[in-house]
Amino acid sequence: MHFAVRWPDGAESSHYSPSLVMHDYLSTGGRYGVVDFVARSSEALDAAGERVRAAYGFACTSAMASRDEIVRTAAAYPEGEVTVLRMEPPLPARAS
Repeated sequence: MHFAVRWPDGAESSHYSPSLVMHDYLSTGGRYGVVDFVARSSEALDAAGERVRAAYGFACTSAMASRDEIVRTAAAYPEGEVTVLRMEPPLPARAS
């Protein structure tokens, strides 16, 4: 899945996760303090990478690259909020 965010200065970035587990940690339209966003996204990307390891026997380097990019980018923002713009695909609709 891909998710896009807006940083405190208005810059936008897009990131990849091999798992929909991102929806357990972030919400489209959600606003998170920079430190909170880094913690949530890092934990989610680590969990996604472990799901790949469990299924295929190796970690997902793309998930780790996304995590590292988020950490590097966040270092430029000592404060402010990160807004989640998109999460694609969305979670499947629940049957009623």
